[in-house]
Amino acid sequence: MHEPRPLDIHDQGPPPPEPVFNLPKVVTWLSLVLIGVHLADTYLLSRDLRYELLLTFSFLPARYLPDAVALYQLPGGEAAKAWTFLTYAFLHGGWGHLFVNVMWMAVFGSAVARRFGTARFLLLSAVCAVAGAALHLSLHFGEAVPMIGASAAISGQMAAATRFVFDMGGPLGAMRRTDEFAYRIPASSMAATLSNPRALMFLLVWFGVNFVFGIIPLPGAGEGSSVAWEAHIGGFVAGFLLFSLFDPVPRRR
Repeated sequence: MHEPRPLDIHDQGPPPPEPVFNLPKVVTWLSLVLIGVHLADTYLLSRDLRYELLLTFSFLPARYLPDAVALYQLPGGEAAKAWTFLTYAFLHGGWGHLFVNVMWMAVFGSAVARRFGTARFLLLSAVCAVAGAALHLSLHFGEAVPMIGASAAISGQMAAATRFVFDMGGPLGAMRRTDEFAYRIPASSMAATLSNPRALMFLLVWFGVNFVFGIIPLPGAGEGSSVAWEAHIGGFVAGFLLFSLFDPVPRRR
């Protein structure tokens, strides 16, 4: 007979299963904030308060007309001309609109968050939201149609991800890695990214889809709503061009 093996205090059994949604914490919490804001806006506020919230925090190009704030008694006053460059990104026109944004943030924003860390990720997202609003304002100055949604910020996240995820050894590269080092590879230059077939195909598809949705309203975005594709492009271009300013990984020689 064999004597029973003594219990090894280091034997902890099988490793715990991987979480189903292995997202960076900042992506999870930001998604929950967006969902919570939309829940409160949809189910907790009266119709009048929802309208007040929209006028206060959405991005309204008409707000920048001379004396528009006083003339139309816009809530938020003159200060709203500054904060609405960012706060519009926390409002959404419908569950479909919100779902699409959260889904793309989970896919591409997670890659950027793993590489940048929380602070850099949030700062890049804010800068891209502001850039999207700025381009939208330049092309729709004075219009009385409010713009809402996190699409510009998430477009910037997608553009930033394009700078490294398709590279050799990146999470979507031709010879990809599946560990954390996949998010730490030195990024290519803009010229090299544009010459990468995978990255170039992604860019062409992205701009093509935004062109189509610029013509056809997005389902679930709200009745009578259309996609602010100019803001998407503003955020995307900002994320693509400013990537190197936020990237903590040393550049490739």
